[in-house]
Amino acid sequence: MIPCPFKTPPRWTRRKEARPQELLDAALALFVERGFSATRLDDVARIAGVSKGTLYLYYASKEELFKAVVRENVVPLLGEAEAMIRDHAGSSALLLRQILLGWWERIGETRLSGITKLVMAEARNFPELAKFYNEEVILRGNAMLAQVLERGVASGEFRPLDITQATSVIAAPIMMMMMWKHSFGSPCALPTITPQAYLHGVTDLLLQGLLHHEDRPPAGVI
Repeated sequence: MIPCPFKTPPRWTRRKEARPQELLDAALALFVERGFSATRLDDVARIAGVSKGTLYLYYASKEELFKAVVRENVVPLLGEAEAMIRDHAGSSALLLRQILLGWWERIGETRLSGITKLVMAEARNFPELAKFYNEEVILRGNAMLAQVLERGVASGEFRPLDITQATSVIAAPIMMMMMWKHSFGSPCALPTITPQAYLHGVTDLLLQGLLHHEDRPPAGVI
């Protein structure tokens, strides 16, 4: 008797619970490579190995898929950094350096850094996505940096300063690093930037301005 083919288990099966992550991984890769506007949901589904109909079971639109990529990949890392700040018992100067270097290790050197470049490039055409990213990532990241600065000022380690302006000064070279990596750094024969050395140099410069004059260490000591 020939067995019914419909009762024969498939050779390969995909766990249903794995599909959302496969979709998010595919979406992240395409968003970073092509940008938001040029990314097609058909391609996301194809790379994830599912039908477009299956994609819509999890994400109602490309906008919702983008938000899920950010919430699943970027937002949790901000939570980890916030916990690190909360539990840190050492100097604020050391904490600031750890935050900047940790950002590079967890976001900057990964595909996730391309998300910021995408938002900056397409914000005018997709203002709602820009608003979402600003509220869930940028404002939260700025608040985290402000907390480090406020901690240092309160302890007397940092001199009194305009926290809002200082936060923008710290964020600017980080943004530059991401733009360099995903724009000029790829197609152009420009000088190579070593990320860790760059971030150590940025932190040295920042601390020369943050610390009280008598507390300023030689470059690279902290």
